[in-house]
Amino acid sequence: MSQPLKGLRVLDFSTLLPGPLASLILAEAGAEVIKIERPGRGDEMRSYVPRFGEDSVNFALLNRGKRSVAIDLKAAGAVDRLAPLIASADVVLEQFRPGVMDRLGLGYGALSAVNPRLIYCAITGYGQHGPRVDVAAHDLNFIAEAGMLGLSAGADGAPILPPALIADIAGGTYPAVLNILLALRERDRTGKGSRLDIAMADNVFTFMYWALGNAHAAGQWPQPGGELVTGGSPRYNIYRTRDDRFIGAAPLEDKFWATFCEVVGVPTEARDDARDPAATRACVAALIALDTADGWRARFEGREVCCSVVATLAEALASSHFAARGIFSRSLQGDGRAIAALPVPVDEAFRAPVLDAGYPALGEGNDLLAPGQGPS
Repeated sequence: MSQPLKGLRVLDFSTLLPGPLASLILAEAGAEVIKIERPGRGDEMRSYVPRFGEDSVNFALLNRGKRSVAIDLKAAGAVDRLAPLIASADVVLEQFRPGVMDRLGLGYGALSAVNPRLIYCAITGYGQHGPRVDVAAHDLNFIAEAGMLGLSAGADGAPILPPALIADIAGGTYPAVLNILLALRERDRTGKGSRLDIAMADNVFTFMYWALGNAHAAGQWPQPGGELVTGGSPRYNIYRTRDDRFIGAAPLEDKFWATFCEVVGVPTEARDDARDPAATRACVAALIALDTADGWRARFEGREVCCSVVATLAEALASSHFAARGIFSRSLQGDGRAIAALPVPVDEAFRAPVLDAGYPALGEGNDLLAPGQGPS
């Protein structure tokens, strides 16, 4: 197959994670992505550590295969210098607080007047309207306010910091890509562009569908550690092994639960977990603690029990399964070195056959700007 987004041009005004990852996904599917950055420093993520070449590895991973234009958006004539790119763009992606792009002369109204076919996607924490639109916040704040963080709990009852930036990626990046593709499809039908309002905090609620269902339909507000997927069931839990490793056990369905109980040696009287879930969970925990992680791995091998030894990241990268899938087969080039490129959820059939690519130096694409006076 050919790349489905080949020939599309994306102007990316965003920084840090949600927007840059969204434009990376579009780039991997063939779009030309031009990153608009401030002169001198560029995207703040360039300054992070550890380094990979001249910039941070974080920046390099998220901006593979893009181009960079360095321009002071507040400078006189900046909009005029961007005019050729605006006229030729299919998508504009931005991540400023509401109203900032309008003040710069780059809001949807101004740009769509020049380019009516433009898809204009704004990613923000709280959306384009509402009482919290101007509040400074990050991923942790979004999941805290949406109630997701409150559903997690450690042994002391305090919420646990998740190891993933859920709101940024699941609430920002992925909905942005999804809606950009929907808008492009609508443009194919109508010939008109559109404005997209992607609010990260809003989109967190989708991931708590079961909790919302319990609350709205049955008046049962979920509690951390007390529900099916928050630790309340012995069939969906984490158990410590004899060597202080952990087993992620998810034998939810009865057929898997029956096999699990057989392998682990759960006594008949404890297998009815509906009668006393806490007692069954304690029984399973005591049994799992009798053997090592490798011992349980061997026992579970070939049995349908939906159980996994909790891997370290290093172990996951060494997995024969992920190696066979080839998800780290593409490389990121920089400073004479190469590391594995960031895997993205784009089918290989839609990606470029070239496996190696670099990331842009700040301002390397300034030849794309219209001529102007003074510094960019």
